[in-house]
Amino acid sequence: MQKQKLSFELTIFDGLAELLKEDQDLIAKAVGARKNAYAPYSNFQVGAAVLMENGEVVIGSNQENASYPSGLCAERVAVFQAGALYPGVQIKAVAITATSKNHVVDSPAAPCGNCRQSMLEYETKQKKPIKLILMGETGKVIQCNSIADILPLGFDSSFL
Repeated sequence: MQKQKLSFELTIFDGLAELLKEDQDLIAKAVGARKNAYAPYSNFQVGAAVLMENGEVVIGSNQENASYPSGLCAERVAVFQAGALYPGVQIKAVAITATSKNHVVDSPAAPCGNCRQSMLEYETKQKKPIKLILMGETGKVIQCNSIADILPLGFDSSFL
């Protein structure tokens, strides 16, 4: 038997002011997208902004449905739209921010497993890490250097 420990490095910022200007701008776009969320069931609004290598930013917000599995998370809305609008253009970074009508979200909300897998597909396809920036409504900001970091042992086309 062999044991192996998996770990990754992330950066925790005390607030937005510590981020690079480009990352602050990306978070601001994610906050704007968050306001367009359709979340009448969960009251949990998420916004995502995808920065492309060509400088374009694509946004998305969560879109719920009374038939719960039919909704879509903000991250996938934004990443899939980026892929549709700019095929072949690499994704540089994804910013995600969340808020709730029920309480203050004062810590970063990480993407669900489906979103991690979907973003990993794009990172694998482009053979270059995608920076991930996470923020709640207030408080600290977390930055990860790669989607693969938050989905160890991820599934990709090499298994098919």
